[in-house]
Amino acid sequence: MDTFECIRRRHSYRGAYLDTPVPRDDLRRIMEAGLAAPSGCHKQTTYLAGIDDPALLDSVTALVKKSGFGGTRAPAGICVFTHEIPAYGNCFFNVQDYSAAIENLLLAVTALGYASCWIEGQVTGDPEHRSRISELLNAPAEYAPVAFLPVGIPAVEVTGPEYRPFGERAWFNVWGG
Repeated sequence: MDTFECIRRRHSYRGAYLDTPVPRDDLRRIMEAGLAAPSGCHKQTTYLAGIDDPALLDSVTALVKKSGFGGTRAPAGICVFTHEIPAYGNCFFNVQDYSAAIENLLLAVTALGYASCWIEGQVTGDPEHRSRISELLNAPAEYAPVAFLPVGIPAVEVTGPEYRPFGERAWFNVWGG
């Protein structure tokens, strides 16, 4: 599929996944796409932990579910970490960095025929769960988990919401023009 079709087909998926394992090579390709995202001043503040160990995945998924995400466990997942360092002066771009990385991850997931969902609030919203995720993944204290993406083959067709028409959200030259 071409880039534009991939963008149109990417939707958040919160349903059940097939038990089919995600090959490590596919998980690596997805993670490489995430790491290829732009970063402010090229500080590269985004770090990724691919999870394909079933017991570890169960533990991380349980923490995310406790925080309110109702999705089911996928056969793989990616935990996104950020390292908050200044790009220059008192200017930080780590949120933009990991956001760009997550979009690349989600597009790569879609391109390979998998489904996922950007889960952030359930990771960052509970300091205890955030700390426990870091502990489970052996992450140094200065690297904070900010999102979790389940990865797998969806058990049902992935459909997305309708988007408002182009002319309601985008213009040329002047607002509303």
